Amino acid sequence: MKKLAFLGCLILLFVPTAFAQEKANAPVWNVGDKWVFTQGNIEVVYSDQNGYTLHFSNDVCVIENKKFEKIIFDKSTLNRIYALKEDKREKYTVGHKRILNFPINVGMEWKDTFTTQALVGDKKGDTFNYEEYLKVLGWENVEVKAGNFKTAKIEYLQVNLGRGYSGRSFYWFAPEVKYFVKCEYDPMYFYGVANWELASFKLQK
Repeated sequence: MKKLAFLGCLILLFVPTAFAQEKANAPVWNVGDKWVFTQGNIEVVYSDQNGYTLHFSNDVCVIENKKFEKIIFDKSTLNRIYALKEDKREKYTVGHKRILNFPINVGMEWKDTFTTQALVGDKKGDTFNYEEYLKVLGWENVEVKAGNFKTAKIEYLQVNLGRGYSGRSFYWFAPEVKYFVKCEYDPMYFYGVANWELASFKLQK
């Protein structure tokens, strides 16, 4: 009896540890995979040995950069490597280049930098430098319009080096869905950008 109780304790200890250490590898996307959000949609429109091409709607909260309609992702990491503007390819150099960075583990951290130039307003022509800090916080079950999913929660911190302030947002990636199912932004920093969640999705076999 004591032996069974001891084994039971070992199982209880092992399960949370295994859950916390779980690793997520890059999903395989197929042409026709589509995710519809409360603010826009994304669809895989092309795939070859060099990467996946995804078409984004114009909703800023999904792509976070209206400059591009299509983005090419690296197959092994799902980093954003190229952007297409009117079918002209250029290196992807703006923010969220490695918002997806597989394989991911709980506690994993990474950092990026990027530079942008104001295109409108009284700051037009000015250059702004940013740093991005990302960390996988853990696994969570979240419920969105599309259903209930087990997700990896990713914390994203963006620092404006020139102005000395920062903003934080959180992303929830669901392996079952092969993409994010939810995002929450710091409204004081990401002004005018609405939170979004997955409303429906279709994955090709």
